[in-house]
Amino acid sequence: MNLRTWIGAVCVFLLPCGLAAASAVDAIAAHKHQGVASCSNSVCHGASQVFRESHVMQNEFAVWQETDPHAKAYAILEQPASREIARKLGLGNATEAKICLDCHADNVPAAQRGERFQLSDGVGCEACHGGAEQWLNAHADKSVKHADNLAKGMYATDDPVKRAQLCLSCHMGTKDRMITHRIMGAGHPRLTFELDTFTWLGRPHYAIDADWIERKGEFSGARDWAVGQGVAAANLLDQLTDPKAGMQGIFPELVLFNCFACHKRMSDKSWGPRQGTGLGPGVVRLYDANLVMFRHVLAAVDKSAEARVLEQTRALHKATTESRDATLAAARRLRATLDELLPRVAQHRFDGSSLNAILADIEADAARGEYRDYDAAEQAAMAAQSVIVAFENTGTIDKARADALKARLDGVYAVLKNENGYSMSGFQVALKALKNGAL
Repeated sequence: MNLRTWIGAVCVFLLPCGLAAASAVDAIAAHKHQGVASCSNSVCHGASQVFRESHVMQNEFAVWQETDPHAKAYAILEQPASREIARKLGLGNATEAKICLDCHADNVPAAQRGERFQLSDGVGCEACHGGAEQWLNAHADKSVKHADNLAKGMYATDDPVKRAQLCLSCHMGTKDRMITHRIMGAGHPRLTFELDTFTWLGRPHYAIDADWIERKGEFSGARDWAVGQGVAAANLLDQLTDPKAGMQGIFPELVLFNCFACHKRMSDKSWGPRQGTGLGPGVVRLYDANLVMFRHVLAAVDKSAEARVLEQTRALHKATTESRDATLAAARRLRATLDELLPRVAQHRFDGSSLNAILADIEADAARGEYRDYDAAEQAAMAAQSVIVAFENTGTIDKARADALKARLDGVYAVLKNENGYSMSGFQVALKALKNGAL
């Protein structure tokens, strides 16, 4: 993807609310969905092995069906735990409840379902690539440009901004698909997401090779991580300031707040100050892990902007202790700052020096006690992983050194193995060892 396309995509994301284009959820459902079976033919995407002389591997259906967790999303709703969550929420059958199907299936309206469409296919091809009604045949023609397919309803998953918006609509929740504190209270697992890491955990059905780069532009996992953090932070602020999504009765929507600020043993005495909040003990804190990570992105782009985001994040935390009006005003100021900075991040080239700056900034925050809570430490670990992989992919380090750093990264993840047994001091030691081995 060339720079102009990148900037254009980010600018669309940053349009004022009144001018914004359709949401990712709306874009996916804009055209009729033909169903996974329409893609699974052996001469289309259902081959048992990679085709030669093809732009794509042609075995994408098999990869999705056999290794991608999205293919099992609907089946999860049939499990006892899912049935119990639905019962507690008074939803009836989980396999029929819209609030469950919106993220565990390709839940487009009935009028948008083709003859071969099956809800039980889970999160299938068109749930991510958009309704194929107009582009199913055209996209197999090499003479048809990618832009033409996009105009016919294909979703631009190769664009990290758009991919982040779509992924976050389920993996974090948006105004379209709110995964609320009530759903969590009924037993739904805690949500966590990071664009670069989860792209690869999802068993991607494509290869980043010379042909891919020629068609879609330079790939950068570090840039995906950086943009993903900015989009996630903006998404949080959009939910917080939305009159419907941001409140539940007299309470704010608690899913927007830090789980581990409240979910501690009553005997826990581990509270300590965090520079990123400026708050004292006993205060319910906003979930700010993506804002913290975006600050680390800015360490490589603009140090003064990093300081500004820190200041405005602290102001937002303080405002939550004053009034809702003060909170909304602070959130909008911070959202405007993200609007300003995201295009610069999208343009930035994350080379070796940038990656060094980010990793050093993450470790410095750890040393200051910024990762007292598990969820922020989890994001920091995934950020460190993206940086280490980018070190190798950019040729900053050789494979032997990359393997040595990945072994140290395993030590970082080992500290996060049990969220209830998380040790900040252990995380600090592991992250320092990783940083010392890299810089």
